[in-house]
Amino acid sequence: MDRKNKRRKAFTLVELLVVVLIITMLAAFVTPRLFTGIGRTKAQLSKAKMATIENALGRFYMDCDRYPDDAEGLDVLIEPPADIEEDKWHGPYLKRSDLVDLWGRPYIYVAEGEVNPGTPDLISLGQDGMDGGDGDNADIYND
Repeated sequence: MDRKNKRRKAFTLVELLVVVLIITMLAAFVTPRLFTGIGRTKAQLSKAKMATIENALGRFYMDCDRYPDDAEGLDVLIEPPADIEEDKWHGPYLKRSDLVDLWGRPYIYVAEGEVNPGTPDLISLGQDGMDGGDGDNADIYND
């Protein structure tokens, strides 16, 4: 009787293979759902970063009485432009890492906004980095 108890202490190869198969099947069903949520989350976080940039643009506007032009872009939020008096510019308004979307590309700045007339537009080209697209590849604009 002691001999039977000693032999049955480990799992058999078949039992291990069944467990691995079950884990693999679960991963196959769960993984695609996980990755579809990541794209949507990145888009939402990009919009949140855009709100931070808009806030910094508002502070720049209050200090310097104008928005940056297309040539200056968003860099004036980090380094003072040459034509602004030193006592007006109270930056840096952001860190350089704030000017990059979650896909590692810089936000596009358009001084004369089409989406937001009278204020600048900020654009992220989404996951694919190309103009247009739908789903995760859709362009993201500030509202």
